Amino acid sequence: MQKTKKIRGHKRRLKQIEYWKQFHLSTNLNEILYKWQDHYAKIRIYPWNGFTTGNSHVPEPRGKTREAMLNGLFDIYENWKMQLDKMGEPYYLKIWLYEPNFSKSEVVCAIRDKLHKYDNTFLEAENNAVLKTEPYGSARFKIEAMEWEHNIEEEHHTNFVGEPGDYASLDDFNASRQFLKQMLKKPHRTTIYEEPIGDITEFYSFKRGNVWIGGD
Repeated sequence: MQKTKKIRGHKRRLKQIEYWKQFHLSTNLNEILYKWQDHYAKIRIYPWNGFTTGNSHVPEPRGKTREAMLNGLFDIYENWKMQLDKMGEPYYLKIWLYEPNFSKSEVVCAIRDKLHKYDNTFLEAENNAVLKTEPYGSARFKIEAMEWEHNIEEEHHTNFVGEPGDYASLDDFNASRQFLKQMLKKPHRTTIYEEPIGDITEFYSFKRGNVWIGGD
């Protein structure tokens, strides 16, 4: 069983958030996009940086910490928008707001050959849910000033398990096969490849939450 890690040092976290925000505000998009044609600003604040140690679960940021992160995303969005407008060409610029996995939220932009790269990143939600702004404190006013599309965050697995010889031990092989078997007992959707990739003929998508795509 995973333990929930207690988050301490909130003043220090707020300083880290400010540093993270200023780093992205100083980004020269023209230079980066000329080379890569897309860019993003993920929330990279310890301990919400995607890395955990031991058997522990990091709770999602709340209160002033979450509010500061979201305000940071909006500030980055506005700064990048000004830079992109000056470039004078079509662009993709959105905030991806995850719920309940807020710490995965980010600002994403793209131009030219990658302009439509993110059009089908997520499964579009079929309901008419509305983004609730109350939990976000003062940042809710910025949320309400944007248009938001409701999408689904999913975790994907393929049907490929392999052969016993592909694993360090038979126990590892059986554990991988059992894991997939247990996963498929959960609600999911199945996509079948028109052309198999080796032994991969289909993949399974499991809902993990919502993603709200926001922009002007």
